[in-house]
Amino acid sequence: MVYDVIVIGAGPAGLTAGIYARSKMMSTLVLESGTVGGQLVALYPEKGIHNYPGFETVQARKLSDKLYAQAESMECDIRENQKVVDIVDGDQKIIVKTTQDSEYEGMSVIVAIGMGEFTPRKLGAPGENELEGKGIDYILPVKEDLVGKKVVMFGGGNSAIEMALIADQVTDTTIVHRRPEFRADEMNVKNLNESNIRKIMNANVKSFNGTDHLESITLEQDGKEMTIEADLAVINIGITANLEILKKWGLELTENGLIKVGIDMSTNRHGVFACGDVVDYPGKYKQIITGCGEAATACLMAYKFVKKPYWA
Repeated sequence: MVYDVIVIGAGPAGLTAGIYARSKMMSTLVLESGTVGGQLVALYPEKGIHNYPGFETVQARKLSDKLYAQAESMECDIRENQKVVDIVDGDQKIIVKTTQDSEYEGMSVIVAIGMGEFTPRKLGAPGENELEGKGIDYILPVKEDLVGKKVVMFGGGNSAIEMALIADQVTDTTIVHRRPEFRADEMNVKNLNESNIRKIMNANVKSFNGTDHLESITLEQDGKEMTIEADLAVINIGITANLEILKKWGLELTENGLIKVGIDMSTNRHGVFACGDVVDYPGKYKQIITGCGEAATACLMAYKFVKKPYWA
C-alpha cells in the first residue's frame, strides 16, 4: 500500500498530524520507534500540564491517551516499535525504512520525532551511578509510590518544579537548584513559593550517600557543606538528544542541529515536512501547543503536495 502521508513519531505533534491528515481523508501511517506518547510520556508521565487550551490541568499521560484515542478513532494506522533508519526517494513516492527490515511507501512524509533518541542528563556526582534505581531516578514515580518518602528534586526548569509540586501533594519534598533563580514560567514559580516545598538554591551536589539504597545527599552551598536525608532523588536537568539520523535522511539542519523548515514546515527535501521539537526557525518556542500547530500546518502542506486541490 502507498500511503498519502507517513508520519514519523507519535508524540503530541505526530498524533496531531495524524488527526489532521485523516480529517483531510488522507491514508495515514504513523510510525513510532518506542511506544505512543514520545518524550512527554517517557520522561514526564505524571506531569500536570496547565497551559494546554481546554484543560485547566491535564496529566501528560492522559493528554497523550486522548490524542491517541482520537487518532485511532479516525482510523490512523499507528505502529509502535518501528524505528525509522532511512527515508529514500522512490519512483514518484518516498520509501521509509525501519530497523525491522520493513519498508513503507508514501506520497509524503512528516517528521515529528521530537528530540529523537535521548537520555536524561546526569549530575555526575559520586554515588549517582551506584545508586541509580536504588533511590536515584530521572522520572518521578506515581504519587502512590511517594507516600512516606523524603523526596529531593534537582532542577530549576518547569518540569522539575511541576514534578516537585506533584510530590508535595503526598509527601515531604525539597527542590535543589544550582542557581539563585529558577528558569521556569512565572506561574510555576508562584505555585512553588506558595507550597510547602523546601527550596535550596545556589547548591551543588557533593555526593549521594547510601549502601544498598539512597540514604542522604551531601550538598555544597556558599562554600559550606550540608547533608540532608533522602529516600528518593529525582534528577531533572534536561536531556541529551541524539539527532544524528537526520543527517542520514538528507535533511538540512540549523546550527542547533534541528531541521530547518520554512513557514510552511517544508524541508529541503521534496515532499518531506516536519514539526514539533525537532524543527527550528526564528522565534521557535518549544511548547506542546506550538508543536501541534506546526503539525496542522505540515499536514495541510502535505495535503496540497499530494492531492493538489484546485484551490491550492
